[in-house]
Amino acid sequence: MRKCILAGIALVLVSSFASGQDPVFPELDGFKKLTKYPVFLPENLYEFINGAADTYLALGFTDLHVAEYKKGKDIIKAEIYRHSSNTMAFGIYASERSPSYRFLNLGAQGYVVDGVVNFFKGNFYVKLRTYSEKQKTLQAQEALARRIEAMLQGPAEMPDMLSKFPDNGKKENEETFVNESVLGHQFLNKAFKANYRIGNDDVSIYLIRSGSADETLRVAKAYLSSAGIEFDINETRYVFSDGYNGNIFLAWSGDLMVIISGLAKDQADIAATYTYDILK
Repeated sequence: MRKCILAGIALVLVSSFASGQDPVFPELDGFKKLTKYPVFLPENLYEFINGAADTYLALGFTDLHVAEYKKGKDIIKAEIYRHSSNTMAFGIYASERSPSYRFLNLGAQGYVVDGVVNFFKGNFYVKLRTYSEKQKTLQAQEALARRIEAMLQGPAEMPDMLSKFPDNGKKENEETFVNESVLGHQFLNKAFKANYRIGNDDVSIYLIRSGSADETLRVAKAYLSSAGIEFDINETRYVFSDGYNGNIFLAWSGDLMVIISGLAKDQADIAATYTYDILK
């Protein structure tokens, strides 16, 4: 009977997220759950995170639900941010992580650092915070994170595009998603970025998947035009100087574009190797 009741509660929790309704935060043994916060929407998110709101809004923020768990003087705050897609949830998560953190097998990826447990799964970015240094409270916080993760719908996976980045020289856990104005250009949007150490050079590779080959061609023409480069219909690979970003290696195939920055012009063979691995 008890198992049936627990299963029913779990179904309600999952259904609330799947249907877009307000979530029901799980209980945490020994802690009193407080849900005194309003639901934060795009128009009032700044009331909760002030100056950081613009970054969340630029990455498809839709709503935020907050709860606190209190035991004596110890408080764990849980924040569940819902975004418009898995890519957008990854984007905001990646913007706040550091490769120096201790990473967890939690959702698609999570980490622990200084009383913080953050992770993302599906369209959700979850943040938990406590100022307590008690080991039992920190363990309870991680247990709470796993309960929240279990009830969230969506794939516990990284965006597929990240698998296209070659491993050779890639800096681990530095991949990000840039939704707007990639490399400072308004016509470059929605790029996955990975950082590399190649020899003595710090290199960045950007991948942009457009809706069609025609759209990719339009963006490539706009980029070349901005750099004063004449477009050749028979050419799909260029190297040129971008006034904002130094040397750029640009290539595309179908609906996928590759932009490499940080290499000298005489390192075209290196750029070609990475480009081939991505576009093959």
